[in-house]
Amino acid sequence: MGELIAEVEVLADSRLIVWSHDDGNRLYETGYFGKPLGIAKPKESFDAPLVLDPIEGLYLLEKGLISVVCGEEKRRVAYEELQNIARTVMEELDEKYAVYRELRERGFVVAPGIKYGCDFAVYEHGPGIDHAPFIVQVRRLEDGLSAAEIVEAGRLATTVRKTFIIAVVSGEDVRFFSFKWWKP
Repeated sequence: MGELIAEVEVLADSRLIVWSHDDGNRLYETGYFGKPLGIAKPKESFDAPLVLDPIEGLYLLEKGLISVVCGEEKRRVAYEELQNIARTVMEELDEKYAVYRELRERGFVVAPGIKYGCDFAVYEHGPGIDHAPFIVQVRRLEDGLSAAEIVEAGRLATTVRKTFIIAVVSGEDVRFFSFKWWKP
């Protein structure tokens, strides 16, 4: 990574948009980044703007794959400014970003996990190619975890046939713990 692929615009509501269909396709093909507007899991090129999650935008900006602009004058947005914008729409951004980056660096495709009631859905290959085998909930070390939360997570993971992973963040250190129901 490192070659600029796309210019991304930050809208007033903090969404990140790649208006160029060609750039959006290249960015999506690079690692399933973003979602084409109105297309759930594209299997071929698309003619639609690409919408990026704030965490994806931070990662891509850090890797030098996108430039970010804002407003009619297309003012350049630096990483720290994008980070502050993302913090307005996402709680515990630093912890979630640390987990996102760690998973991406390990070669996984990471998507928002809102439909599973968690932070991330994690694919080995990508949406539309395989099902996400993992769902991930991000926690800070000092937050702790109750037995009831473990049972609730286990039931959810079993229902959707996924391995539930808790990603515990302490500073820059990320540790992953998986839970699976066992029947003797």
